[in-house]
Amino acid sequence: QVQLVESGGGLVQPGGSLRLSCSASRLFFSVFAVGWYRQAPGKQRELVATISSGDVVDYLPSVKGRFTISRGNAKNILYLQMNSLQPDDTAVYYCAASAKVLLTTSEADFASWGQGTQVTVSS
Repeated sequence: QVQLVESGGGLVQPGGSLRLSCSASRLFFSVFAVGWYRQAPGKQRELVATISSGDVVDYLPSVKGRFTISRGNAKNILYLQMNSLQPDDTAVYYCAASAKVLLTTSEADFASWGQGTQVTVSS
């Protein structure tokens, strides 16, 4: 497993932007598939975005065109750029890492998790 630490959450008005960051304890993000999940109060955790080691990406339909997952030049950093934020995006966002090389959307494949960062979209 790898230790993951998220940052960048906060309070933003509807239509605003935030960039979440996730740092890993070792060079990991360029080797395995990684992703961002979120969990809103009273709802199940859902996969927001995922990226494979070969840069294949997949997004939750409701965030496609608004969110972008990417790796930093330092290969132990993962980002989630979130634009045009809406109140329905309010949730705790988690960085997660799998031991898979290819793209995966199965939560069971993600063995390492960060502690989460709160994103609140409200006027």
